[in-house]
Amino acid sequence: MSYESGTPQPDSSSPDHTDLPRRTGRVHIAARSRGIDVTALGSLALHLPHGAASLAVVFLVSYAFGRLTGLPWWILLGSWVVSGALAFHRPCERVLARWLFGLRYPTPEEHERLRPVWREVTARAGVDADSYQLWIEESDEVNAMAAAGHIVGVTSHSLKTLTPAQLGGVLAHELGHHTRGHAWATLLSLWYALPARLAWRVLLRLVALLNRLPTGAAAVVIGVCGAALVALATATYGLVFLPLATPYLVAAMSRRSELRADEHAAGLGFATQLMAVLHRECDREETRRATATALGAAFTKEGLVARLLDSHPDVHTRLHHLQAHLENRR
Repeated sequence: MSYESGTPQPDSSSPDHTDLPRRTGRVHIAARSRGIDVTALGSLALHLPHGAASLAVVFLVSYAFGRLTGLPWWILLGSWVVSGALAFHRPCERVLARWLFGLRYPTPEEHERLRPVWREVTARAGVDADSYQLWIEESDEVNAMAAAGHIVGVTSHSLKTLTPAQLGGVLAHELGHHTRGHAWATLLSLWYALPARLAWRVLLRLVALLNRLPTGAAAVVIGVCGAALVALATATYGLVFLPLATPYLVAAMSRRSELRADEHAAGLGFATQLMAVLHRECDREETRRATATALGAAFTKEGLVARLLDSHPDVHTRLHHLQAHLENRR
């Protein structure tokens, strides 16, 4: 279907939505607009070593379980392989939203404020608004999230304090994470890396037990493990050490995906509104720091490692890219 005016017209009796920016022209509405961009592909690629390790772990567990129970080992392994599809299953998403992300359904009042803005944003993007589920996070921060295949969450503080246009900019950013594949790629990457991460934690616990072994036995175990590691590194041309750099590369890819989502919001006409939100949060952070300093608290500058592991770019970088987008459109 198509939408001639480009935006749904809000009720004239509801002035809360009059500051939403307008766009004219024909917009084609699709049931879904889910794609995948280079940052989502990059995130998936960076997690391939973890996925391969997880596959090996699940295979060993499945094989042992099959030997103990007599059931075919491939049932458990196959169930895990296809389990990622549950991230797009609505009932499973509701469980994730409630128990993993700590979200709740909007109250009737919140729904009345949130839904017209969401319909405005999705109409501009050419997406069916009902394809996604709107959720609320109880928080005193200005924030929002996109997760799984259809989850869009916004904090209660954002809903109370942002203007409709500013809220539209935040929601357009989160919609960008969905339409560009960031949300589902991130969730699937974490899910399929989970067995390997759990196995790594168990291995670290076993290594910690070496302190309780006699010196001779501990030396033998360390020697065998060291030889196995050297052999594995030689056989894989050092690629076995790639997961050590993965957290830094994943964080860099995440920062790039945030800029891509900002670009999506700007493309829908919300660059100025999103910049206002970022300026507001920057001023809020400066006020916090000034208050803490006045009370005698010391602020330590974020270290290099912490910055490299940060999943979001700093506010000034985001503002710079949004300003560049505005200037390019003039």
